[in-house]
Amino acid sequence: MWSADDVARAAVRRQGQGLSVAQVADKVAEAQRRERETRQQLHSPAVGCDPYDGDPEDLAEQWVARHAEWRRVAALTDAQGWPVYSPEGDVQGSTWARGRDAQREGALPRRAAWQMERQDERDEWKAQVWLSAEVSRRLRVIAARTGLEPEQVLAQLADQVRMDDDGALAVDAFIPP
Repeated sequence: MWSADDVARAAVRRQGQGLSVAQVADKVAEAQRRERETRQQLHSPAVGCDPYDGDPEDLAEQWVARHAEWRRVAALTDAQGWPVYSPEGDVQGSTWARGRDAQREGALPRRAAWQMERQDERDEWKAQVWLSAEVSRRLRVIAARTGLEPEQVLAQLADQVRMDDDGALAVDAFIPP
């Protein structure tokens, strides 16, 4: 849902709060080092990679974004003359954070609806039924008289069936809608 830039901005806002100018400079240097290391890993053969390791391209992209964001925060604290970084005073960072929050708030109902739809799909059951020629003919006649497809007639029957205490199945007379 979030891009590498979004993740970097959120992480830097969270980690940067209250850091001095010197500490922010240290974060810039660390991000630069990590960006360089992850780029080098991209160009070196994958020796001894664990199947649970993350995607090296994704990791490199994240460190590029963090390095850029730490540089932006360093430039902002320098330009504003702040002794420490304050996310509340970071107008651009606050605008981005509000946008992410709005995106998340919009995504939550869509995700819930998607999960409900998936649950409904899991609860549905599709079956392939082989019927004798006689039963198949009767089913087709019933379907033609009711204006339904044979599968719809079977679904209506299944919807109306009940089981007695002794395990016998019974269907009361009904008229398909």
